[in-house]
Amino acid sequence: MATGLHGRDCPGKLAHRVAEFVAEFTEWEMRMKDNVASPSGYFGESDCDLAVFAALCEQTPHPQGLTFAAGIEAAVPYYDMAALDVVLAGPQRAALLSEWAHVLGRSSGALVLKRALPETGPLDAATAIYHRIIAEEAGQGGGDHFARAGSNARIWNALQKLCLRAPEVFTAYFGNPAVTAVAEAWLGPGFQMTAQINLVRPGGAAQDAHRDYHLGFQSAEEAARFPAHIHALSPALTLQGGIAHVNMPVETGPTKLLPFSQLFGPGYLAFHQPAFRAYFEAHHIQLPLQKGDALFFNPALFHAAGENRSAETERMVNLLQISSAFGRAMENVDRNAMSAAVFPALKAAKASGMPPAQLAAAIACTAEGYAFPTNLDTDPPAGSTAPPSQQALLIRALAEGWPQDRLEAALSEQAARRRA
Repeated sequence: MATGLHGRDCPGKLAHRVAEFVAEFTEWEMRMKDNVASPSGYFGESDCDLAVFAALCEQTPHPQGLTFAAGIEAAVPYYDMAALDVVLAGPQRAALLSEWAHVLGRSSGALVLKRALPETGPLDAATAIYHRIIAEEAGQGGGDHFARAGSNARIWNALQKLCLRAPEVFTAYFGNPAVTAVAEAWLGPGFQMTAQINLVRPGGAAQDAHRDYHLGFQSAEEAARFPAHIHALSPALTLQGGIAHVNMPVETGPTKLLPFSQLFGPGYLAFHQPAFRAYFEAHHIQLPLQKGDALFFNPALFHAAGENRSAETERMVNLLQISSAFGRAMENVDRNAMSAAVFPALKAAKASGMPPAQLAAAIACTAEGYAFPTNLDTDPPAGSTAPPSQQALLIRALAEGWPQDRLEAALSEQAARRRA
């Protein structure tokens, strides 16, 4: 395989590699030209062209650009992390991370780290703790984003729960340079790790095709309110991953993936449409994973958990959702106090005839308009992909003419549910 730009190429080889890169980028740029934004600056239903989507998804990756991959399976490159330890610790680290970023962003959108957790001791110890937590939390009725409540066993905030119960196990499990490196490859330093355990028993149903957090947690109508450039930005704010806690042949239902689907600009609207979901079901791939392997993919990739058709294997995966350090405001603001303080003024303004658009603008600058981050154990997304936001609460209170004490009680209760 080619050495890559960060290797010790002679000038001639370097020039040739640069020319290859320029040609590849130009091809990608032309392919994406009509796919990134709508002339209006917003995506709508008319932008969801299945033929364009199919053309993107039916391309093949360029193996000559994969310097460090051990191979490609169903368009997804896989990496032998036992063999790449020395690369992560050496001068070619940046080249490896650049390759991963390219795969996640501009190529198939997914990659597998074989033997990401090479030692089974920490994995087995964490698995035992997770099983105990599942038993303790049984019947608590927490919601799920894309599956029927109760069909999966899920541990929300498994990261914190493992850390507080068994710091030594946590340190050994998450003291993993490969996982840290792929997070940095996509998000840069300072990322924020979260994790949820998902256990799917034999007979567990598959999910519907979807994209993921952030815009993937919005309805098609809500997503359409965000300008097209935010649709392009959303995937750069998070990285999806999963660590296999058991051997996962295809019959156990490993994640269904549609390579290259992250390249489709209006995909946050399209995945809601039956025609796109049907295409996904007809063309998705599934990769068997061994215990200790890790799958990472672009959150804009169309994906869905598969059906567990095995006779006895409980498929357990630690779902990693890793967030960019940049997804935060500059100042800490007490929006609870602000919402309570402004409510009488909002009621008075409404009574005096202030136009709804002005009231909405004042609320948008006062209350938290996003449901996350939250404590999904106590503030689950029951009946939706997200619990109600503080802004939604204030809008409801104003619409229904609540008294001040009812609003303040509701704000306090909501804040208590959201605390970790």
